[in-house]
Amino acid sequence: MEKESALWHRVSEEEKKDILIDAKKIMDKFNDALAAVEKAPESKVERDECERKEGEGNKPDEDFRRLMMKNARNKNSDCIIAEKGAWT
Repeated sequence: MEKESALWHRVSEEEKKDILIDAKKIMDKFNDALAAVEKAPESKVERDECERKEGEGNKPDEDFRRLMMKNARNKNSDCIIAEKGAWT
């Protein structure tokens, strides 16, 4: 028989039901958040060369910028505020 500890134990049927309920709540919340995200149009770039030549640049795509700012959770007037490597 396996030794039980504070980090591991057999899950009872009641705990399994609670886990399923909690998991469904998490998935529903994520689904709702995903539904609120406005999708950007897909684009495809095909090039004859693998590296592009530097140039003057193109005019920024304001629709893309608007979508990114709208979907960003934390932002100030002009920038998205992100935390680098918070998951590590």
